[in-house]
Amino acid sequence: MSNILLPTLTRKREVDTIIRDTLDKVLILRFGRASERECVHLDEILYKSCRDVSKFATIALVDADAEEIQVYIKYFDITMLPSTVFFFNAHHMKMNSGSADHTKWVGSFHTKQDFIDVAEVIFRGAMKGKLIVSCPLPPERIPRFQLLFKGL
Repeated sequence: MSNILLPTLTRKREVDTIIRDTLDKVLILRFGRASERECVHLDEILYKSCRDVSKFATIALVDADAEEIQVYIKYFDITMLPSTVFFFNAHHMKMNSGSADHTKWVGSFHTKQDFIDVAEVIFRGAMKGKLIVSCPLPPERIPRFQLLFKGL
């Protein structure tokens, strides 16, 4: 249901436009598939948080299967879904959450408040001119994934 209520982007031009035109707010792009359980869980959290973060953030869903979106999938090295990428005034915002990859949030958030805390920290850091912030969540609430490297 939330994927109907939050804007879903399927074209590169739509993603380029929302990144360029979202000013003085954090832009939160969720890359994923509406059919996957983990994405549905994250979408529900995003939808329920939408009103709470509306003064400082904009949320959009990006269809990871759309042909034109593959350029972003490759650019952000999105191999696991859902993945959430943050921007502020067209600058890619990064977050140190204890993993080797600071460019995106991989997986879902445990609670609505976890998501709001992350969005708020990114906004506060961006307002101070930072491009990377520290994750405000305790380590037990940060999803962990085993990274496997093929062909090494």
